[in-house]
Amino acid sequence: MPPVVESIARNAGPLAETLGRIRLQERIRFLYEFARDPRATGAIGPSSPELAEAMVRDMGLESARLVVELGAGTGAFTTAIIDQLAPEARFMAMELNPRLAASLEETFSGEGVDVVCASAEDLCHHLDRGEVGAVDAIVSSLPWVCFNASMQRAILREIRRALRPGGRFCTFAYAHAAWLPSGVKFRRELRAVFPDCEILPIVWRNLPPAFIYRCEP
Repeated sequence: MPPVVESIARNAGPLAETLGRIRLQERIRFLYEFARDPRATGAIGPSSPELAEAMVRDMGLESARLVVELGAGTGAFTTAIIDQLAPEARFMAMELNPRLAASLEETFSGEGVDVVCASAEDLCHHLDRGEVGAVDAIVSSLPWVCFNASMQRAILREIRRALRPGGRFCTFAYAHAAWLPSGVKFRRELRAVFPDCEILPIVWRNLPPAFIYRCEP
């Protein structure tokens, strides 16, 4: 049995506990969108609070003036980001799925989240003048393995273009798929654009378990 599969089996109890803590309504909405378009959604369920916490940790959000979330989905990471932002910070959440984008607007109404229904390929187009090259942090939930190499490269270059020098970008990959050909290709594209890229430990309390890439331009 592959080591990753053995580790998942050993952590079956915590994984089941995590699933139970994710709101049923959120799981149903995510599963519905996955059934409508699996390649666009990229997962059968929302990320766990533990993964959200790990994603925002050490991203410098407390002092950030401009933060972007890509593929915000049902808002699993959005709340974790809001909790760390200063009141004056600008926060733009991008989501391609119009139903999920509308749900985000409703859920986070009054929280200062600027929800944009658009592709991450157009990130810089949706930034104000002077904000291109000035984003402090970008947090991504995009389903990278569902994109071809050309789209991966285009989005990653757009992310790097948006970030300020010293800014940070993080995204995650599912542990069971990271070493498949699609996962290896993405890692190659990621490191071509972001040579300064750190791989953080696996977050087991997520379904599926995942690890985080944290990068700087």
